[in-house]
Amino acid sequence: MSDREPPRRRVPGPARPARPASARRGPGGPGARPARRPASARPAAPRVIRLGSPRPRLRLVGLALTLVLIAFVVRLLQVQAVDAGTYAAKAEQNRYVGQILAAERGEITDRSGVALASSEDAYDITADPTMFAPGQLKIGDGPEQAAALLAPILGQEQSALVKKLRPANANARYAKLAGRQTPQVWKQIKDLKSALATKAESDPATVNVLAGVFSVPSSKRVYPNGELAAGILGWVNAEGKGGGGIEQQLNTTLAGKDGKIRYAQSGGRQVPTAGSTETPAVPGSDVELTIDRDIQWAAQNAISEQVKESRADRGYVIVQDTRTGEILALANSPGFDPNDLSSANADALGNAALQDAYEPGSTAKVMSMAAVLEENAATPLTHVTVPNRLHRGDRLFQDDIDHATWYLTLNGVLAKSSNIGTILATGQLGKTQAQANQTLYSYLRKFGIGGYTGLDFPGETKGILAAPADWSTSQQYTIPFGQGVSINALQAASVYSTIANGGVRVEPSLVRGTKGPDGRFTPAEAPQKTRVVSQKTAKTLAQMLESVVDDREGTGTKARIPGYRVAGKTGTANRVDPATGKYRGYTSSFAGFAPADNPRVTVYCAIQNATEGGYFGGQICGPIFKKVMEFSLKTLQIPPTGAKPANLPVSFAP
Repeated sequence: MSDREPPRRRVPGPARPARPASARRGPGGPGARPARRPASARPAAPRVIRLGSPRPRLRLVGLALTLVLIAFVVRLLQVQAVDAGTYAAKAEQNRYVGQILAAERGEITDRSGVALASSEDAYDITADPTMFAPGQLKIGDGPEQAAALLAPILGQEQSALVKKLRPANANARYAKLAGRQTPQVWKQIKDLKSALATKAESDPATVNVLAGVFSVPSSKRVYPNGELAAGILGWVNAEGKGGGGIEQQLNTTLAGKDGKIRYAQSGGRQVPTAGSTETPAVPGSDVELTIDRDIQWAAQNAISEQVKESRADRGYVIVQDTRTGEILALANSPGFDPNDLSSANADALGNAALQDAYEPGSTAKVMSMAAVLEENAATPLTHVTVPNRLHRGDRLFQDDIDHATWYLTLNGVLAKSSNIGTILATGQLGKTQAQANQTLYSYLRKFGIGGYTGLDFPGETKGILAAPADWSTSQQYTIPFGQGVSINALQAASVYSTIANGGVRVEPSLVRGTKGPDGRFTPAEAPQKTRVVSQKTAKTLAQMLESVVDDREGTGTKARIPGYRVAGKTGTANRVDPATGKYRGYTSSFAGFAPADNPRVTVYCAIQNATEGGYFGGQICGPIFKKVMEFSLKTLQIPPTGAKPANLPVSFAP
C-alpha cells in the first residue's frame, strides 16, 4: 500500500445553463457580461468591548485591605498589650476628676446655745485649665473670653482670672478661681454656662468657654451679731482655717474632716452612669462658750461709749463668775466685724484684753495687802502714819495728791489708795528688804501674775514679773503699788475673783464644752484650783475693799450700787507707750465684786490713755463697773444679801 492519499473523485453537480455569447463578451460590447447588481446594504455588527480578567484587581484590593488590617492589628496590639497601662492611665486622668468635700464647720454658741458664729452654704468656684487650651476649645483666647464673663460676677480683676486659667504648668488640671461664694453667685455662672452650651449645640460658631468652670460645695462663716464678742471669736481666713480667737484655738475641733469624691466627667459635666467613689466629710463639733450674750452686749456697749467719750486708745471690760472662774463677758473697744475684715483696723484685730501688757497701778495693791494680812504683818486696824513724801532707795515717793501727814489704818491705806502707806506696810513682810521682796513675789506668783491664765488663747501675754533678785532699787518700792510689773486684763480680774472666792484661785475658763456630730455634749476639763490665801484673809480683804466704795473718803464711790454691798478698788497708773517705750498718759482701771459678803460676780474695767475729761480710775471706770455689774446681777437674778457692811475705820486719832 502506498502512503499517498488516493485521488479525490469529483462528484458531478447539476449542469449549469450555457451563457449566451454576448454575455461572455466585454462590457459595452456585444456579448459583454452584464453589470452585477450592487448588493443590498447590511447593518454593521455592534462593537464588543471585551473586559480584562478581574482577578488581578481583586488581588490588588485584597492586598490593600490586608495591609490595612495588619496595621490596625499592630496598633491594637500596641495599645492593648504593649502600652495598655499608659493609655489606660491617660484615659482615666482625662475622664475622672476628684473634688474635696468640705466638712461643715461647727457652731460657736454662748452658754445658752445662742449662735455667735455659724456657717451657711457656699461654693468654691474652680476650673480645669486644660479645658481652656486652644486644642480643646479650638480658639486661642479661651481664657480671656471666660475671664471677661466671670470677672464682674466674682468681683475680680480679669487679668488675675486669666492667669489662673492659663497657668505656667500646662498640665495643671485644677485652679481655684474664688472661694466661699454665695449660692446666688454660682447660680449666675451656672445659668451663663448652660446658655452657652445650648447655643453651641445649634450654632457651630459658638464656643462654650465656661465648660471648664465648676463648683465645689463649701461653706461661708457668718457672725450674726456683728462686732459682738469678735475679740473672743476671731475669724476664718480665705483657706477656711481659724485666723484668730476661738476659731484659731479650736480650729481642729470646729473644722471637722474634709471628704473626697471622684467621678467621671464629659464636656465638663458629670456622667451619672459611670459611677463614683466618695469618702463622706465629717462635720466639725459645736463649741459652747461660757459667755452670756446679753452680759457681753452690756459690757461692750459700756466700754465703747466710754472709750469714745474719753477719746482713749482702747479699753476692756471682763465679767467673771467668782465661784467657777467662767468668763461671762470679755469686751474690747475698739472692735471689728469678722464678717468684713477688709474694713477692720489692723490694731483692733485680736483680743487686747489678753494681749496687752500694762502696769496695773493701784488695783494691784490688794495683792500687797493680802500678803501683809496672810503673813500676820498687820491687821486692818493697824495704824500707819503716812507722810507727804517718803524717801526710799534713789527715789522720793508721793501719793497722787499732796497732803499733810495722814493717820490711817491699814484699811484706810487701801481705801485712800496711798502709795506711801503701801510701801510702809509691805516693808513689814521681812526683816530685810530682800526678804520682803521675796515674800511679796511669792504671793504675786500665786495670784497668777507673771504666768499664763490657763486659757491657752492665741496671742495671750503673761505679762512681766522679774525675779526679786532682778528688781531694781526703785522696783522694790513701786511693785507693791502696781508699777514696775505688767499684767493683762484677765489676770487683774482673776485676782479679785480669787479674793471673792474665799482665797481660792480658779483658773479662768472660756469654753464650757463641745457637742459632736452625734449630738453628745462633752464638758471641758475642770479648771485647776489653787489656794492663795486663807478664807479669813479673803473675808477681811473683802471688808476692806468695801471701804473703797462705801466710805466717803474712799476713791471708788462712783461704783456704788443701791441695795448691794460692793467691794472694789480703783487704779491710775502711768502708762508705757508701746510705740516709744516711754511713759505717756495713764491706765485707768476699776476692779471689784458683788455682793461683797456673798460674792457672785467680778467686773474689771481698764481704759488706756484717756485724753478727754478725767483719767482717774474711779472717775471714768467706776461708772462702767456700776453699769455692767448692775446689769449682770439682774441678768443672773442675784438678789441683795440685806446684811450690813462692816464699816471698818479708815483713820485714827494720833
